[in-house]
Amino acid sequence: MVSNAEQGPVRQEAPEYAPGGSAATDAIVVEDVGRVYVDRRSRPTREVTALSGVSLRVAPGEVHGLLGPNGAGKTTLCKILTTTLEPTTGSARVLGRDVTGQSRAVRRSIGLVFGGDRGLYGRLSARENLWFWGAMYGLRRSRLRARAEVLLERVGLADRADSRVDTFSRGMKQRLHLARGLVGDPRVLILDEPTVGMDPVAALDFRALIGELRREGRTVLLTTHDMAEAEAVCDRVSLIDRGRLIMTESTDAVGRLLSGYERVVADDVPAELARRVEALDGVVAVRHEAGRVEVETEQPSATSAVLSVLAGAGVHRVSTARPDLGEVYLHLVGRRGMAVT
Repeated sequence: MVSNAEQGPVRQEAPEYAPGGSAATDAIVVEDVGRVYVDRRSRPTREVTALSGVSLRVAPGEVHGLLGPNGAGKTTLCKILTTTLEPTTGSARVLGRDVTGQSRAVRRSIGLVFGGDRGLYGRLSARENLWFWGAMYGLRRSRLRARAEVLLERVGLADRADSRVDTFSRGMKQRLHLARGLVGDPRVLILDEPTVGMDPVAALDFRALIGELRREGRTVLLTTHDMAEAEAVCDRVSLIDRGRLIMTESTDAVGRLLSGYERVVADDVPAELARRVEALDGVVAVRHEAGRVEVETEQPSATSAVLSVLAGAGVHRVSTARPDLGEVYLHLVGRRGMAVT
């Protein structure tokens, strides 16, 4: 935990988000944002829509998740909010400042973590990386050095502070990214897939850190495709797919929606039996190949019906599991259409 002397007075926990709040008081405001780019690798070149009509508000002190499969548009939205990209249409503000017209002020008030090797210098040590980025935020030498030590301890890298970053594992680099994102003491922190490459213990430590940031009153926007992670750390989540916002709800509401989906896998299933299963109510997809069938359902009663039919036909090699989030999204979007917001 960063000491009060290092971070200033601890901010009070933000009140519960109230839909319809004022754009002047929300920490992040996205209004009808679109982003189109030209794919010059294709022949002929073509326009690709990365975001279309996205509107979103995040309250001060809220931990908000952007949930979606790879390629959904999550990173594009983060890049717009961090002034790396400009929106093609619409507008976005962070702490009341426009990301296009007041980009310098926005950058001073945010911390960002994009992960991977971007933003880290492999030939420098972990401590030197934090010194460099702290200097970019204008921190003076004595405060910068003290803050770097606190952050290295906070993310569990104090014992590797003098090691070159190019010797770090992917998970260690990701933890250093988190420290880098906090070095400027930002009021808004934007994290793009923050636990990628972390082992389970480090991921749990990360969740505890997000709880600390919430208690400090910081606003956190994080992207993930892991519903369990979103449920553990977020107040609300927005589901995004193919550049469009599908819905924004509390984690409890989205968890209930997604928990109804299950996958049943069985071997030695003849084609006729697979067709019987496909006709059952609540079955949304069936894949059958070489006697192996994968059945996806959207409600627990459908899963029970599938298991009953398979067992009645003498099929005993059966297992159940949750489909991955990308598959759930395909069913959700296919059933409800892109007009849902």
